[in-house]
Amino acid sequence: MADFMLPWVELGRTTVPGDSSELRLMQRGGEFAIMVGPIALMNSRMTGSEIALAEVACERLKGRRNVRMLIGGYGMGFTLRAALAGLGADAKIVVAELVPAVLDWARGPMAELTAGSLDDPRVSIHDGDVGAAIGAASSSFDAILLDVDNGPDGLSRSANGKLYTRAGLETARKALKPSGLLIVWSAAPDRAFAARLGHAGFAVEEITARAHKGRGGRYVIWVGKKAR
Repeated sequence: MADFMLPWVELGRTTVPGDSSELRLMQRGGEFAIMVGPIALMNSRMTGSEIALAEVACERLKGRRNVRMLIGGYGMGFTLRAALAGLGADAKIVVAELVPAVLDWARGPMAELTAGSLDDPRVSIHDGDVGAAIGAASSSFDAILLDVDNGPDGLSRSANGKLYTRAGLETARKALKPSGLLIVWSAAPDRAFAARLGHAGFAVEEITARAHKGRGGRYVIWVGKKAR
């Protein structure tokens, strides 16, 4: 029987620290989804844009040595795995994940998807808010990749909205090395956010990414390059 004909089964449920939001891990056949209320934050069959998030970064970081990357939100690990594939052996990637259960799910029910990426020696985990990791850094990262919501609106956690304010973007700029990249995933365009990104000292590029390679839903990836 095709997966889409099977019923969804709930495998786990957890609250988001410091917020009233609740995440649920769902499965039908070989397909997984992480839901917040009725909204799917991510689905294991629609990974193209999450992979593109890392591929865009790696393409623009070509030629740099000892790359330091911060990924905000592990999700289902598609961005992390693509980053590991695109970066050299001298790279270091920090994954900031606020919700402990997400990493438990990655090592448990979704271990096949995780494919050992969390055990890669280039990877370290920041157990906590990506905003705190950004705020504690100074000219530390070549790239910061943010995919912690469905866009710059703090959906999964209201406090995440601070990341996308002018002040939050300026804090991210300070955390980046010269010509560093702030790359943000969104389910939809947002002209106001793109303008804020520019006002915060970034040269802005907006890229369309698809849910599947070359097809499926259209998403937005903003690339902000730290202006000198």
